[in-house]
Amino acid sequence: MAFVPVYIFILFFTIIIDYIAGIFIENAIGKKRKLFLIISLLSNIGILFFFKYYNFFIDNFNAFFRIAHVHGQWPLLAILLPIGLSFHTFQAMSYTIEVYRGNQQAERHFGIYALYVMFYPQLVAGPIERPQNLIHQFKEKHDFDWDNLLSGLRLMLWGFFKKLVIADRLALYVNDVYARPQNCSSLSVCTAMFFFAFQLFCDFSGYSDIAIGAAKTMGFDLMINFNHPFKSRNITEFWRRWHISLSTWFNDYIFTPITINKRNWGKYGIVFALICTFFISGVWHGAGWTFVIFGLLHGAACVYEFLTQRIRRKVANNLPSYIYNILSQLLTFVFLCFSWVFFRVSNVKSAVNVLKVATHIVTSGSYVSPNMNNYTVGLSLVFILGILLFDSYTTPRLKELGNNIVADMALSTVAFTLIMIFGVFNHSAFIYFQF
Repeated sequence: MAFVPVYIFILFFTIIIDYIAGIFIENAIGKKRKLFLIISLLSNIGILFFFKYYNFFIDNFNAFFRIAHVHGQWPLLAILLPIGLSFHTFQAMSYTIEVYRGNQQAERHFGIYALYVMFYPQLVAGPIERPQNLIHQFKEKHDFDWDNLLSGLRLMLWGFFKKLVIADRLALYVNDVYARPQNCSSLSVCTAMFFFAFQLFCDFSGYSDIAIGAAKTMGFDLMINFNHPFKSRNITEFWRRWHISLSTWFNDYIFTPITINKRNWGKYGIVFALICTFFISGVWHGAGWTFVIFGLLHGAACVYEFLTQRIRRKVANNLPSYIYNILSQLLTFVFLCFSWVFFRVSNVKSAVNVLKVATHIVTSGSYVSPNMNNYTVGLSLVFILGILLFDSYTTPRLKELGNNIVADMALSTVAFTLIMIFGVFNHSAFIYFQF
């Protein structure tokens, strides 16, 4: 609304439609229940399609017409994508689906339902909440609690540290390399791919920490969105640890219904469900072929892991567990760095250029980033983060700091000081705001 005031009516329209649909679904019987659900889903998907995908589809249709030598071009529209529309849409759809399934009573209080889909901490970039977890909290009394305030602020501080000190500082190097990959050395490009993995994680999980922490200060509990994703030994496990609110949404509302519908297909039904789920996941992330490829790469990886379970289990049994786990984590991380190239660039041609340089297919350049000083700082920060992520001793102890006021104040002071010294305050938006 700050950019386009009339956009507030998008929220008004979807909130009113879904609020009424929920009540009608609960009161209706037979096929009418499904009819009201379909009306709600089509309203939400229709708005999302128009603002996020209209120009993408029209641009591709026009390209096809040019190839087919068909005269006439469909006009593109100057559309500004409302911030957080994808997250809002998915949270709204989960409400009507859960009411339809009988897992959630339709909310009669219009203000409480509106608050469910507009709760400010997680409105623009999640976590994507379910009505069973959040709506009942809005009906409960929340007295002021010092523990909630301090634990929430502590989590927010950690989120700001990950965003300003790690993500945005790594971005200085990553942005510079991705702007001119053809002039960079293979090592520089590979380093940028490596840095971007941590940049993306710290940027997105940092926002989730801030959102969860902000809600906690008021006494509300949001779901955990990340669970040490770089510990994953395969891509299937990765999606159980990364953006958990989205992956569980896809599992419950797309993957599981498809597998149930295709249960007579056996393992081919699961393969089909995986490909469809990750295709939609890729499209959800953005209106571009790079996101489609990103989604299909992860879908193909999960299909491979599903079809080779027995073989990989035999290999694991014939190797020492620590060697197998380290190799699995390393290969998974390399795949993530590779696939996130398509997530980072704006078009397929740019992705191909980055990968060509990274794999020495083209002659490597000698360009040295003017942000090489950020290379050293960034690398040290990655190692710091790695210790916090991978070390089984350190992480649990951090969670216990709330019981030790001296240690808590000391760590908070250090984190705040590091933010003020090493933080990059260039008004860089969170990456997932674009979705």
